[in-house]
Order: sequence, then structure tokens, then C-alpha cells
Amino acid sequence: MLALTRTLLDITLLSKGPEAIPRSWVMLGMSIALWSFALLAMLVLLVSFDLSDARVEILSAALGVGCYTFVLGAMGVLHRAVQTLAALIGIGALITLTVLAELILFIPLLGGDVAGLIARVTWMWSIPVKGHIIARAINWPWIGGFVIALSIFLLQFAFTKSMSPES
Repeated sequence: MLALTRTLLDITLLSKGPEAIPRSWVMLGMSIALWSFALLAMLVLLVSFDLSDARVEILSAALGVGCYTFVLGAMGVLHRAVQTLAALIGIGALITLTVLAELILFIPLLGGDVAGLIARVTWMWSIPVKGHIIARAINWPWIGGFVIALSIFLLQFAFTKSMSPES
């Protein structure tokens, strides 16, 4: 798990691509386990995050996985799905854990508004990273991957907003 986490960190910092992760269902399972741990940590540590929010997160993640898998299939590189999804899910977990740590550390020091802003900026970093991952997976320039990742992010955002009780 430590080697996978290091590779995911390198991918998050844009120094490696999804091809750095071995094509293995075990690696995909480890990424899903890491993401599940991040979701569980949010449930336990954030008062404002409950089971209903977790359900929406899971559905939104499934929507994203479906969209990225569709893109891989449409581009004729479905054989790269295991590596690509392991990278996408794994970096999602790392960024979620980073955001959670920021909220826990910064809310008492800086207040909820500033901590929330820092968390949102960190969360937004996932878009260029996911763009980097999908661009490498489909052999496109980074900007094309960024447009795909931004489109999927906006779709997931709209889905999440439509499923939240206050909408």
C-alpha cells in the first residue's frame, strides 16, 4: 500500500501518469479501499457529513467512473481502464484525505470560511490531475484531458447538487 500511495502522490504532483500503476485488479482494489477509508474518515470526523452525504458521494463517484470508462472505450483504450481507474480513484482518496486534514487543522486556527476556501482550492486541484491522468491514458494533449476532466467534474457537481436535500 505504501508503494501505491507514493505512486499516487507522484501522479497527484503530475510527475507520473497512470501507466506507473501496475495493471492489476489488486491495485484497483487497493485504490478503492483507500477511497473507502477516506469516505469513512469524513463520516467519522466531519459533523456536517452524514450517511446521506456518503451515499451521494458513492453515487457521484460511480458516475465519474462510468464516464471515464466510457471515454477510454470510445478512444479504443479500454485495456487501460484498470490502471486509469486505480489512478483516478486513488488520487481522489489522497485529495479527500488532504482536504479532511486541512479542515481539521485549519478550522480552529483560521475559522470555517478560510479553512473552507483552502479546502475548495485543494479540491479543485483534482481537475487538472484527473485531466493529466485521462490525457495520458488516451494519448491526448493535457488540455484535452483537462476539458474531459472538467466536463466530468461539472456533471458530478450537478448530480451531487441535484441529490442534496437542500436543493
